[in-house]
Amino acid sequence: MSDYVEGDINTIESDDEVADDSQGNVASDPMAEAVLTYLAKSLTRDPEAVVVEAEERGNQIRLRLHVGPDDMGRVIGRRGRTAQAIRALVAVAGARTETATNVDIVDD
Repeated sequence: MSDYVEGDINTIESDDEVADDSQGNVASDPMAEAVLTYLAKSLTRDPEAVVVEAEERGNQIRLRLHVGPDDMGRVIGRRGRTAQAIRALVAVAGARTETATNVDIVDD
């Protein structure tokens, strides 16, 4: 492949199975978290300010996205369209491992 870049998001290796605890709750989803991090860092002017926190809630993973104050509008977009697109892409990444995801964009 000619446009392969070392560290590309597609090279993230994840098991097809998601780790469960004894109650059947999903432990984490590295693919969805990596996709959110990649998208946020690509959209922002200050990629070092991007922080993604993962929290499990029952059978869902809640991903909380923190960005710099100047980048909040870039990540949300007009009428929330960019945020909606980010949530859709992260949901697709989570669906790959049968994990329901929820993305919250946090204003610090």
